[in-house]
Amino acid sequence: MLESLGQILPHAAQRYGEKTALIIGDRSFTFTELDGLSNRFANALADLGVKPGDRVTLYAENRWEWVVAYHGILKTGAVVNPINVMLTPTEVEFVANDCGAKAVVASLEKAAPILDIGTRTSVDAVVVFGAEVPSPGLSFEALLDQHAPSFEPVVSGFESLSTIGYTSGTTGMPKGAMLSHRAILLNIAMTAQVFGRGPSDTMVNGLPLPHVYGNVILNGGLWFGGKLVLLERFDPALALTAIEEHRGTIFEGVPTMYMYMLDHPSLPDRDLSSLTRCTVGGQTMPAAKARAVEARFGCELLELWGMTELGGLGTANPSYGMNQHGSIGVPIPFARCKIVDSEDASRELPPNEAGELMIKGPIVMEGYFGNESATREAIEPDGWLHTGDVARMDEHGLIYIVDRKKDMILTAGHNVYPAEIERVVSAHPAVALVAVGKTLDETKGELAKAYVVLAQGKTATAEEIIAHCRESLAAYKVPRQVKFVDDLPKTSTGKILRRELSSLD
Repeated sequence: MLESLGQILPHAAQRYGEKTALIIGDRSFTFTELDGLSNRFANALADLGVKPGDRVTLYAENRWEWVVAYHGILKTGAVVNPINVMLTPTEVEFVANDCGAKAVVASLEKAAPILDIGTRTSVDAVVVFGAEVPSPGLSFEALLDQHAPSFEPVVSGFESLSTIGYTSGTTGMPKGAMLSHRAILLNIAMTAQVFGRGPSDTMVNGLPLPHVYGNVILNGGLWFGGKLVLLERFDPALALTAIEEHRGTIFEGVPTMYMYMLDHPSLPDRDLSSLTRCTVGGQTMPAAKARAVEARFGCELLELWGMTELGGLGTANPSYGMNQHGSIGVPIPFARCKIVDSEDASRELPPNEAGELMIKGPIVMEGYFGNESATREAIEPDGWLHTGDVARMDEHGLIYIVDRKKDMILTAGHNVYPAEIERVVSAHPAVALVAVGKTLDETKGELAKAYVVLAQGKTATAEEIIAHCRESLAAYKVPRQVKFVDDLPKTSTGKILRRELSSLD
């Protein structure tokens, strides 16, 4: 077992050498090349004064430079702070201030509005991808050219801090989840074991690298010798083309990605026979859509669940075990899960009763950076982490997500979970995408409202959708309104943003 994330590329370069590690756009890199480039960047950071324990913020889209910068940062013993590309300059400044970043590494597009961030934060340098960059930015390309391709990674220790990953901040300001080298390494290794990743795999990924699962996919490929075909951004046509042209064995994404690909007009003509399994997470995957993916893609679709506070996965349906659609599977090795009373975490619930999902183990974060009160709220004294997800566990130990606690709709005293309605609506043959939000009602408090994207060439009325729901849902759960829209608001990973659905009205 490695002791730090900075050892992944040296280990891989020694073992896999000139084998192709990464393909993005029209460029490809071997394990040896990535190791050498990240060594160059580690030397550059050291010359800029970055020391073990310093924080370095990484703010860019999916690019080969992101991979090199990420591993260069970790080789110095610094703590990497990979942030969402959708953050605004104001939010980036908040994060840099909050974690006390020493440097920011960014693409030109992202760096341009924050080049003066050092005047208001602890940031000493802004490194910008490319050869020609505006002052006072430092050219990433020039730094690589100016420094040697050899570097001995700093090994700070298995328990030391490796990563600060910021939450989305949907309930307030973002919080920085502190993750040890052990937490991330175990998550990468156990995910590879659960899904059977290895040197013979070609993984096609359109998830953003700053996202915890995008990060696990990247590092799982590097550590265990797979080939990663990285999409700069997700596009259904590009994803299908990448699978076909590169003979991808694994595709990984969120539910909306699969729904867009299922609805793409070119799908019937695509050869996806190289796929041996696919994974899906981020939000619950309706069983009807999962079966449709398996029928067309010709392989199993394995649902998983994870959190920023875990550095990746917490549970999964393993590739070598029972795959139960609608379930997020069982805890990955080294993790334990339980369902507790949402109002009393000390009371564990019996099988099939819904409550809050809690998780414990070495993959759990150390806490929120500089925020002891939030840490105490999230982690019990005995180490159990509150996830904020409502779930149930059946008599076999399989876990089913009901919904997020904060998304619950309270209708005349009844708890209504949007995910349950979405699973039903998505089974309608005319529906490509659906999200359920809430509207206020003077009599019942809140009512469910469905926002529907119709499949290519399909038609449906609101009355038909509502009638379809009545066949499977109790009357109080049936959405009272249906609005047809062209698209749904999403995060950079493709997760649907329910809190922004009202902007479509």
